[in-house]
Amino acid sequence: MAGLIYLVLVLGANFWLVFWGAITLFMIVMNMFYTSLILPLFNKLTPLEEGSLRSAIEAYGKKVDFPLTNIYVIDGSKRSSKANAFFSGLGKKKKVVLYDTLIENHSDEELVAIFAHEIGHYKKKHIQLGLVLSVLQTGLMLFVLSLMIFNVQLSEALGASSMKIHLNLIAFGILYSPISMITGLLMNLVSRKNEFEADRFAVTTTDGTKLTEALKKLSSDNLSNLLPHPAYVFVNYSHPPLLQRIAAINSAVSNAD
Repeated sequence: MAGLIYLVLVLGANFWLVFWGAITLFMIVMNMFYTSLILPLFNKLTPLEEGSLRSAIEAYGKKVDFPLTNIYVIDGSKRSSKANAFFSGLGKKKKVVLYDTLIENHSDEELVAIFAHEIGHYKKKHIQLGLVLSVLQTGLMLFVLSLMIFNVQLSEALGASSMKIHLNLIAFGILYSPISMITGLLMNLVSRKNEFEADRFAVTTTDGTKLTEALKKLSSDNLSNLLPHPAYVFVNYSHPPLLQRIAAINSAVSNAD
């Protein structure tokens, strides 16, 4: 906090532009090098051994023209029983990471279907969209902060006789909350839409029934709520509830047939 206040005082009213640029650069670097540089600091990553699973994933990657460079297994079981899969990297080099718990509990066909869902995010450009939206969201937050941090009236409203940056930061944290809630709702709305699109991509390129089976297992392993209240889903869920996803997958399978 001391460093933040010092930089604000040094940079003046345009500090938010410098902060925005620095945070944007950090986001891009994290997207590019997270799996290579950051994740190995906290987890052990080992290349997926040769076998039927690796061959199936590589074959599917070639089928949908996905630039796969390597497949890793992460020791997620040392902290949790939850399972997940993701890929990282911008540009032509992509790395796929599978949780060891995911491999233990799913068949090769189910894992390929999960992989296909992740590739759906890539093919539909959801990764780039998410990065752009995060950058815009950060820019909005910093811009609003710049309007408030040197505001004398805010400091006086909190009891100071002159402008105090630390008091204005407290006021910003309070007054920005409604804006943050609205942007969070919009981000969740986009995220749920992207999940449905990635599911449809997986259905059109793999066996949709295998994706359904995989999602059921994931929901059970992660102790998901099968019947959450729609209002709670609208406010808090970044992924659609399981039953909605299964219904959409079944509809897509029927249309494909």
